Amino acid sequence: MRDDGDSWGRYPRAEHTHVSLHDRLHALPEIAGSALPYGNGRSYGDSCQNPGGTLLRTRGLDRFIAFDPVSGRLQCEAGATLEDIISLVLPQGWFLPVTPGTSQVTVGGAIANDVHGKNHHRCGNFGHHVVAFELLRSDGSRRVCRADDDAEGWFAATVGGLGLTGLVTWAELQLRRVPGTSLEVENIRFGSLAEFFSLSEASALTHEYTVAWIDCLARGRSLGRGHFTRADHAAQRAEERPTAPRRRLAMPLTPPISLVNRLTLRPFNALYYWRQPARRKRSVAHLLPFFHPLDSIGHWNRMYGPAGFLQYQCVLPPATAADGVAALLQDIARSGQGSFLAVLKQFGDTPSRGMLSFPRPGTTLALDFPNSGPAVFQLLDRLDRIVDAAGGALYPAKDARMSSHAFQHAYPHWQAFSRFIDPRFSSGFWRRVTE
Repeated sequence: MRDDGDSWGRYPRAEHTHVSLHDRLHALPEIAGSALPYGNGRSYGDSCQNPGGTLLRTRGLDRFIAFDPVSGRLQCEAGATLEDIISLVLPQGWFLPVTPGTSQVTVGGAIANDVHGKNHHRCGNFGHHVVAFELLRSDGSRRVCRADDDAEGWFAATVGGLGLTGLVTWAELQLRRVPGTSLEVENIRFGSLAEFFSLSEASALTHEYTVAWIDCLARGRSLGRGHFTRADHAAQRAEERPTAPRRRLAMPLTPPISLVNRLTLRPFNALYYWRQPARRKRSVAHLLPFFHPLDSIGHWNRMYGPAGFLQYQCVLPPATAADGVAALLQDIARSGQGSFLAVLKQFGDTPSRGMLSFPRPGTTLALDFPNSGPAVFQLLDRLDRIVDAAGGALYPAKDARMSSHAFQHAYPHWQAFSRFIDPRFSSGFWRRVTE
C-alpha cells in the first residue's frame, strides 16, 4: 500500500483528512474546509494534494456499469484503474485508444490530467476518447457532460481540469479494436539529437507508437543520443503470441539515500545506450510491458530515497523545439544531475479538448531528478527559463514547484477556467500557481 495522500514523487509531503467514497449515487459528505478527489495517487507533484484539507478517496468507486463488446463502448465508475479496464476488455479484442506510461491511474485521474501516450500524433489525448461523464458538485447538483454537446463548457473545463470542477462519478469511453496482444516493435539506436528529430518525423508517418529514451548526460556531438522505439499492433497466431508479463519485482523498502545519484547515473546510461549491439532490432512483444514498462516493479518510486524525486516534463513548440531541447540537455549534462528515465517524443497537431490540457504540437521531454536539495531546484529554475523563452509549457500532473508566472503564461485560459471550479474544491498546486 502507498502512503495515504502522498504523490508519486513523494515530494512535497502533506497532511490531509481522508474520506473514502463507495457509492456514486450518494451526495458528497459534509466536509470542513476544501476537498479534492484523489484516485490512485499517480500524479507526481501536488496536483493530487490538498494540504490541510480533505482528500475524497475514489478507489472505492471501481465498478463497471456497462460494456458493449460489439461497439467497444465502456461505462465505468471513475475509481476504476486503466489496469482494471484492460483486464476486462483485452481478452475480448479491445484496448484503450490512449494509455500513459502506467496502467495504475484511475479513469477520473486520466480525465483530470488529460493523459497522453506514445500515439499522440495519431490518437490525441485520453480526453479525445471520453464520450461523457457525470460531474457531482459539492452543492449536490449533478450534470452529465458530453463531448458532442458542450455549449456551456463543462466538458472542456473538466478534461485536464485537475479535479477542481467537481467529482467525476462515472465515465463512458470509446475503446479501440486490436487484433491481439502483440506489437511489432523496432528499436533504433541513434547518436545525436538531430537523428532523433529525423527518425521522429519519418516514423510519425509510418507507425502508430513512437517514443525515445535518451542519455541525458551525453555531451558534444553525442548530445541527445538514445534509443528510438516505434511500434504497431500485430496479429499473430496463438502459438506466436508472447505471454502476458507478471509482476515479479518490488522495492521492499525506502533506502536511506537515493539509488539514483552521480555515481550510478553515468555508468547506467552508458550501459543502457550500448545494450543493443546492432543499430536496429525488430521483435514481437506483448503490449503491456511496452506501454507500462515500470508497472512490473512495485513501489519503484522508493529508489529515490526518503526525500523523493521531482519529475520535469515540458513541451516546446515546433519552431523552437530543436534548439530548446538542445539547450535543456546541455544544462542537464553540465549539472551532472541526470535521470535514468529520460523520455523524448513528438506530439501531433490535434488540438486538446481541455482548457488546461498539457499536450500541444511540439516536442515533449520528461525526466526524473532525485530531490537532492537546493542544487536540483536551481537546475529546474534554469530549465524553466529555457522553456519559457522557447514558448513552451510544463505539465501540471508532473509538477511540484513551477512558478505562478510559468503556469499562467503557458495556460492562458486559466482565468476563464476558474469560473468552473467547485467553490469547495482546491489543491496545493492550484493555490501555488494562482494565489
